Amino acid sequence: MSWHRRHSMQTLSLRKHLLIGILVPVVLFVFVDTFSLYHQALGAVNVAYDRTLLASAKAIGELLDVEGEDEQARILARIPYSALEAFEADNRSRMAYRVADARGRWIDGAQDLPAWTGKLPDQGPYAALVDFYDDEFRGDSVRVAVLLQPVASSRGRAMATVQVAETLELRRTLARQILVDTLQRQAILISVIVVVVLVVVQRVTRPVRRLSEQMDKRAEDNLMPIEASDLPSEIRPLTDATNQVMFRLQHLLDNQKRFVRDAAHQLRTPLAVLKVQVQSALRGDLPATAALQEIQLTVDRASLLANQMLSLAKVEQVRQQPDFRAIDWVSIVRDVALDLSPLIAQKDLDFELTTAPCSVYGHEWMLRELVRNLLHNAIQHCPGQGELRIDLAPLGDSAQLIIRDSGPGIDDNLRLRLFQPFATGNAGSGTGLGLTIVREIVAAMAGSIQMNNCLRAGLIVGMQAVVTFPMTAPVGAT
Repeated sequence: MSWHRRHSMQTLSLRKHLLIGILVPVVLFVFVDTFSLYHQALGAVNVAYDRTLLASAKAIGELLDVEGEDEQARILARIPYSALEAFEADNRSRMAYRVADARGRWIDGAQDLPAWTGKLPDQGPYAALVDFYDDEFRGDSVRVAVLLQPVASSRGRAMATVQVAETLELRRTLARQILVDTLQRQAILISVIVVVVLVVVQRVTRPVRRLSEQMDKRAEDNLMPIEASDLPSEIRPLTDATNQVMFRLQHLLDNQKRFVRDAAHQLRTPLAVLKVQVQSALRGDLPATAALQEIQLTVDRASLLANQMLSLAKVEQVRQQPDFRAIDWVSIVRDVALDLSPLIAQKDLDFELTTAPCSVYGHEWMLRELVRNLLHNAIQHCPGQGELRIDLAPLGDSAQLIIRDSGPGIDDNLRLRLFQPFATGNAGSGTGLGLTIVREIVAAMAGSIQMNNCLRAGLIVGMQAVVTFPMTAPVGAT
């Protein structure tokens, strides 16, 4: 089983993420909406059927008569059962009534219907003195309407309490039908949404799948940028970042190829010279001491070339995997100057080192290699008993290093190719890689470098290297 297949089994695809992210909230909303609609419909059903109960209670109240007033009032009820038949919807529900006086004494109807013990609402849905409540009657759940009905006649007046109860079979049947209808409509809605989401997601992810197929078919050494003109704008940052990674990989591979090519070219010459010198020594063309001295010079030059080419390769490696932090530049400059002090003493140079506390954001090995190459270059070009000066101090938000020598300076022709690999003014003075290494380090640490002649009365009296690095991390650095 390939890695891609195993990985796809362990993680959800973009399409599944979109489907889950869209459908789960929609389904939850539909269920909540269904619950809300069901209860709203059930409330509307209760209001409609409660109106029927109220009409029944009013019809019964209109059939009441009274004799006497106040405490002596006697309510008379002559209510046939047929009075309720007009309000019964069908045989799925049953209705019963009870009439009582103001003191709760039973007058007519179902005597075992529980008497009303509540109170009228502050503001009900109807203008009449009516209350609705749920109760139990003869083992069935019922909905009861109670009406306080004024009764008046030429012979007296009183207040009657009329209760009308209805069983809930019809209401429950209608509520179940409303629920089923609502669920059917919501199921259709969810089905439509699922189909639409599937179609839309399929179309939207089509360019991504096509890009995936193209990348899967690419050759291993193909680091060309990804063509993203037809991709959605949300995917563009990913493709841009991928193109940047490919560009860095291509740059790294180019550097490796160039390093191998340059190493093969540059090492071929000293090795060929070394072979000739060894053959000459074997033939006895030169005294043994002189032959060994020439061989030693050739080996030293080849070793220097190999070390500097390795340093150049390491700069690129550190650039790809930066481990930058705040570095005390002063201690590095002092350590490198101490390491090269034998070369300074050998030429009897007038050496001066001036520093002020400052730290820079960078890599310790890079800083040490930069200072070593610049200082070694200055010592090499400085005449015997000449002047060599190092100044290091903060400059605003940066730190500036100045290495000034009293050498012959640089001519205009050399200035144009000063930082190019293997460019040197004197074929025997070095490998021509020192300043190339310096340039790569400066670029990696977001700094700047200038190599200028020092002038006095219009004459060149030396050269100075000016390097500036930021003291804090540049914006966007990690």
